[in-house]
Amino acid sequence: MDSSKFDITVQTMFDVGIYRDKLNPNIKYIGGFPWYFRGNTILYKLFSPQQLYKMYIRGDYDVIVSYLEGPSARVVAGAPNSQKTVCWIHIQFDSLNYALKSFRSVIEMNNVYNSFYDIVCVSESVGSSFSKVVKTEKRLKTIYNTVETEVIREKSLEKINDLSFSNEEINIISVAKLMKSKGYDRLVRILKRLRDSNIPAHVYILGKGEEQVALERMIRENKLEKYWTFLGFKENPYKYVRNADLYVCSSYIEGFSTAVTESLIVGTPVVSTLCSGSEELLGYNDEYGIVTDNNEDALFEGLNRIVTTPGLLQYYKNQAIIRGDKFSTEDTVNAVEAMLEEIADK
Repeated sequence: MDSSKFDITVQTMFDVGIYRDKLNPNIKYIGGFPWYFRGNTILYKLFSPQQLYKMYIRGDYDVIVSYLEGPSARVVAGAPNSQKTVCWIHIQFDSLNYALKSFRSVIEMNNVYNSFYDIVCVSESVGSSFSKVVKTEKRLKTIYNTVETEVIREKSLEKINDLSFSNEEINIISVAKLMKSKGYDRLVRILKRLRDSNIPAHVYILGKGEEQVALERMIRENKLEKYWTFLGFKENPYKYVRNADLYVCSSYIEGFSTAVTESLIVGTPVVSTLCSGSEELLGYNDEYGIVTDNNEDALFEGLNRIVTTPGLLQYYKNQAIIRGDKFSTEDTVNAVEAMLEEIADK
């Protein structure tokens, strides 16, 4: 964002983010709790939004943004009525119970979201799911996640020094925190089916998380140690994604996958389960990538088809390059700036 127009303060709920040192020098940073702890959502519900706001927010601002739904939305919703506030929605609200995890009741949830001046959803499908669960008359805006397109392309050209992708294997890659919602458990079973079908697939995962131990156990049980590689967290994931043959999104639930967007930007073909945002990214008729039903058999069939159909992998590589040109940093930043300027001026 334009630092000549905006004086930006970033405040976190927990002072543990891995990208804190990546903030530009002109951005003020305020950390929250010095450590992350499980059960924090329950703790927050002991306090009203107004109490949370007084605990967290210091200083005067023209606009305050909750950049996540849930607990941070409750914090910002406690602002005085005179304060202009915005809430971002990143995830698909697949049920009322799921949406209510961060709130005391349906009434509180509806009151929190109705308190915002604007609500921004990261995809049309996220907005659709949100409006089915939350009762609000607010006009929802869709602004896709901002990605640094040129930076991603530049970094994707850097040399890989710690890994050599095999020309004898189909190198499948995915980037995510290792958590249940990412569906890596079914990806292990799918890899087993691919290998049993004599398809020389090898899966590489960039990321860390609480599910790694369970996944490692599954990999050993299925004798897949030679064909599954955990790469851990990498400062530059783009060079790995660019050099892989195929990107897979195996998620049970998503908002608008930044990792899939980045894969398209670097020209790597994508197969994704049908979750929020996937059709907006890859097309409603598989124009720019393959979208499968959100189940294990369908994802297996999609991966099997793209790697066994002559010319299909190269076709979707070309389509990924075309689609990646759509996600311009300038366009999304301009949309955010215009919205915030409009709110501040009213």
